[in-house]
Amino acid sequence: MAEHSDLIAEALDCLKAGGFTLGTGWNRAHEIAQDHEGIADFDWLHALCHRIEGDDRNAAYWYRRAGRERGQGTAEEECAAMRAALR
Repeated sequence: MAEHSDLIAEALDCLKAGGFTLGTGWNRAHEIAQDHEGIADFDWLHALCHRIEGDDRNAAYWYRRAGRERGQGTAEEECAAMRAALR
């Protein structure tokens, strides 16, 4: 994930600033994910975006593409797990 860490961090910052709800921050994070579709780390981000959106079916698709399981905690906790993976 290190090679993409700046963009992933930017997206996670946007989600956090938006309170993990839909809005401008979500839109930017989703745009970043879409721009890098097919790269597992961004597909994970894409899954988180759709989880926040409440689109569980679409989120499940992106979790599968990323090779990840849906986080059992909150979106904020999953965001923290993604940040930890950046290191």
